[in-house]
Amino acid sequence: MTNYTLEEKNSFTVLGIGTELKSDYTDFVGISKEKGDFWQAVKQDGTLDSLKAIAANDYIFAVNEAVNNKMMHYAGVMTDASLPEADRVIQFPKGEYLVVKGEAKTADELSNTLTGIAFGQALPEAKNVAYVGGPNTTVEMGQRNGLVFGEMWIPVVRK
Repeated sequence: MTNYTLEEKNSFTVLGIGTELKSDYTDFVGISKEKGDFWQAVKQDGTLDSLKAIAANDYIFAVNEAVNNKMMHYAGVMTDASLPEADRVIQFPKGEYLVVKGEAKTADELSNTLTGIAFGQALPEAKNVAYVGGPNTTVEMGQRNGLVFGEMWIPVVRK
């Protein structure tokens, strides 16, 4: 049995800077590489620091969203501010979310691990809810004992 919870969340907004993922949605290795390359680029070019500077909290969001039939991936933060380089204001609905918690050595490893557990184990086990689309996110919440910790949030509806 996978360790997950169902939590009620208020609606929230994430300001994101993104990239289109070109790998097939079933190509986990290709998607992971594209996401890793994207995160390395936004860390190196200062984009992530620009986002953090206007954030309402310390959380860093790695958002996945289908937009105009494209698979998009964003680095984002909760904020009411804006940045000229920001691609998208991502609206997360008020409602129930499937939440998987975890920790890993790096933010990339955390995101990959939580995504695998959430979509590979937790959602199939959660018989009373379903993911019907919309943005989902891995939330990097901080560090403790040398590890990055966070959660995966997937909006769900009751079956």
